[in-house]
Amino acid sequence: MQNDLPRRREEDGLSQGELAEAVGVTRQTVNAIERDRYDPSLDLAFKLAAHFDCTIEDIFEPGHDDA
Repeated sequence: MQNDLPRRREEDGLSQGELAEAVGVTRQTVNAIERDRYDPSLDLAFKLAAHFDCTIEDIFEPGHDDA
């Protein structure tokens, strides 16, 4: 799943650790989401959207399986 998380986080001047603390996860989780290695739970996606005052769809875009 593609996401706009790194841009939003950097625009807010947050480190991965600061964002992680704000939404209750580890820095490694934020890093994995930003690198498209982990799709967040629905609960975490809502927390991220609330943190950035936007919708989930503003941050995440489903990828296309080529399989």
